[in-house]
Amino acid sequence: MKQDPNSEEGAAERRHFIQLEIDADLKEGRYSQVQTRFPPEPNGYPHIGHAKAICADFGLAKEYGGICNLRFDDTNPSAEEDKFVLAIKEDIQWLGFDWGENLYFASDFFEQLYGFAQHLIRTGFAYVDHQDLETIRATRGNRSRPKDPGQDSPYRERSVEENLELFAAMRNGDFEEGECVLRAKIDMGAANHLLRDPVLYRIQKAVHHRTGDAWKIYPTYDMAHGQCDALENVSHSLCSLEFENHRPLYEWLLDHLPMEHKPRQIEFARLNISYTVLSKRFLKQLVEQGLVDGWDDPRLPTLRGMRRRGYTPQSIRNFCSRIGLARTLSTVELGWLEDELRKDLNPVALRRMAVLDPIKVVIENLPEGESIVCQAINNPEDENAGTRELNLRREIWIEREDFREEANRKFFRLKTDGHVRLRYGYVIHCHGVVKDEDGQIIELRCTYNPETGDGKTPEGMKKVKGIIHWVSAEDSVPATVHLYDTLFTTPNPMQDSDGKDFVERLNPEALVVKENCQLERALGDAKAGQHFQFERTGYFVLDPNHDGSNGMVFNRAVSLRDNRPKAK
Repeated sequence: MKQDPNSEEGAAERRHFIQLEIDADLKEGRYSQVQTRFPPEPNGYPHIGHAKAICADFGLAKEYGGICNLRFDDTNPSAEEDKFVLAIKEDIQWLGFDWGENLYFASDFFEQLYGFAQHLIRTGFAYVDHQDLETIRATRGNRSRPKDPGQDSPYRERSVEENLELFAAMRNGDFEEGECVLRAKIDMGAANHLLRDPVLYRIQKAVHHRTGDAWKIYPTYDMAHGQCDALENVSHSLCSLEFENHRPLYEWLLDHLPMEHKPRQIEFARLNISYTVLSKRFLKQLVEQGLVDGWDDPRLPTLRGMRRRGYTPQSIRNFCSRIGLARTLSTVELGWLEDELRKDLNPVALRRMAVLDPIKVVIENLPEGESIVCQAINNPEDENAGTRELNLRREIWIEREDFREEANRKFFRLKTDGHVRLRYGYVIHCHGVVKDEDGQIIELRCTYNPETGDGKTPEGMKKVKGIIHWVSAEDSVPATVHLYDTLFTTPNPMQDSDGKDFVERLNPEALVVKENCQLERALGDAKAGQHFQFERTGYFVLDPNHDGSNGMVFNRAVSLRDNRPKAK
């Protein structure tokens, strides 16, 4: 029988597998305190996939009253920069998390890690290999035939003294890059190829963003990861599922090094979202090829791009909570993420009217210079939001798509000799159309019915079904509006078997720029990053990257509803 979700049993049923593992560890006394870590490489900008890991690491630590460290895995100096360190810190804090005093870098432990490598050499579990990486990879054997053993390196049985001497020479810079590496001596017949004498140290003579040229050798991910976890007293090291086959090596190194504290590695499925890619390599390709306008392009799933587009930290945290943590790989609908943004903005975003493709309407029975004050609701979801005044004047703007010269009975907006109600205003009747020499409509001639204010329908008049938004021409504020859509045209851009490169599936309408838009006067006081609902259009934010020197620029964060096909 299904548990009541509000009961204690129901709450236990909802707990995900990592919570259950932590519960068991604490109950058995394996750890006295939960301590997690978020270990980004400072070689790029975080995206929504990293947000899932950030929420997991910091969220679980908070749930158990523990600590979450921020540790930069800076073991590849050729790709790392201080600007990425600052950007990652900024994005984590924007999401609403803080590491306090618990900030580390793998480079903080370079000396200890070097000592651990010496320990492995002294105990006979590591050696210097002069084979190149291609040869090492080839002699490990065919991954598709895991039972076939690899070939021992001809340098595998070097003496401890010789290995220590060679390793010191590597540190001193006596060898060139690729000339030799330090390998663990484990098992060249292991079914898991990562245990076939993995590389622990390699030579890199690039300048490190923190240590300069003090080091000529750098630990690999496996050599640094678990050992840094242990040195920081991490209890639960949460990784994406792609690192599951690294866990035996993680545990082997901890078992063969003088470590009092031994963390646990637990893996969960990484995030996949329809209509986008969450691979740093592929996102970098889009940026470097100029297919997007930098890492903060609102079309990208980077946190800085999403922030500029108008996503809120709360909506992203709610999304990560909604999808949860599991071990099964799946693709989450983009609509789920957008739903969370709508739910976050709907109660707080002020309603405003904006005409993105304007066509002028002249209300002929409203005299020049006169206006009618209409009361508009700022937010129907918030009774404290109040109202504002709109001036209905002789000339107004409406959306071009809200008018048709000829239309059937199912078109409830304005048409020739037809009626429509202006939002918060009156019913107007169109009796004439003005065109330019090319036959394009440039103006509509209308009259308004003074008895139709406040939503009233006079006796004997047929009720008007259509309601359209509008902006007073005299009071309007010009602006540019960016309409954003999905980055790709297909839900599965990396998996569809049509023979195309993923770049060929980019959506040409992922960004549509609308110039000469006309916004109601109140939007002229908008602040950068402030959210609004443009009625009938979507949720928008004033672009924080535009200083206003070329006019106002608004970005559509999300449409009012999701009408796109679902991923299969």
